[in-house]
Amino acid sequence: MRELAETARQWVAEGRVAFLARPVTEQGFGPRDPAGAVLVDARGECAGALYRGVFDAELVAEAGAIGAGGGARVCEVSVGAGEATEAKLTCGGQAEVLLQPLSTIPAEWWELLGTGAGVALVTRLSEGADAAVSEVVRAGGVPADDAARRAGELLGTRRPGRDALYGGSGLVLVEAYPSAPYVVIGGAGELAEVIGAQAALLGWEAVTVGSAGEAEKVLTQHRDAACLVLLSHEPDFDVPSLRTALALGIPYVGALGSRRTTARRREGLLAAGVGEAELARVHGPIGLDLGAKTPAETALAICAEILGVLGGRDARGLRDSDGPLR
Repeated sequence: MRELAETARQWVAEGRVAFLARPVTEQGFGPRDPAGAVLVDARGECAGALYRGVFDAELVAEAGAIGAGGGARVCEVSVGAGEATEAKLTCGGQAEVLLQPLSTIPAEWWELLGTGAGVALVTRLSEGADAAVSEVVRAGGVPADDAARRAGELLGTRRPGRDALYGGSGLVLVEAYPSAPYVVIGGAGELAEVIGAQAALLGWEAVTVGSAGEAEKVLTQHRDAACLVLLSHEPDFDVPSLRTALALGIPYVGALGSRRTTARRREGLLAAGVGEAELARVHGPIGLDLGAKTPAETALAICAEILGVLGGRDARGLRDSDGPLR
């Protein structure tokens, strides 16, 4: 969705008869992009990606049928196994796709998406989905109703997500696009480089810092999206950095090291006034228990743990095992 911001603004400025299409409900398809969406106009132009383009022609036809001055429309689409294979989808599936006139989407939505801000869009559809009213919900805002509350929950996962809420007044579509995780890597070296590469593969941002002071500065600047991966074993670097991350409420705080190093850090944090409840938030030893040995495998285990923690998943980490680290 974020990559559509500039095109959407341009199409609106041109006065195009155009629509934003994205799924309301889905079944099948296998793994898919939770941020998938496509812009279509009545002339047949498409921008964006939704189900690898398998429904683009159908959505363009729907857009042409709605035409200028038309309202929103929910279209049922489906694809069989054979066509799905040709489109390089994992499997067939079916979905209800909302086509909403671009003119009914707040300009603020595209502006905030373009800056990378964490933001959600709540769209209320009347009975029959012929009218759609959208409002922007910012990260950290006070929820005014159930839809805004759900938007806040989705933003809190730090991963794009959609949810459809049904009530007496009709359907409400909640779409959340948090800021991408910003991985702050404390310490340099090969592992730091590979973690940065793995983060980039996931669409995250990553930066390497070389001191506790630098870590504090970056964590504070990116408080809403930061995750800390501490590789340094220096007490004047690791303990202050961990303490800062915990004090700021950073959702993922991890530290590489042996169980002896982990115990030493724990004592240092206790001495610095960090309580037991906060200490329990430190993932150390870091990473999921995948049996990782190489730097690439270790980076995968660390990023997988970050993904699980941000998504609220109870994946087993090395911190929760008693065996040797190997």
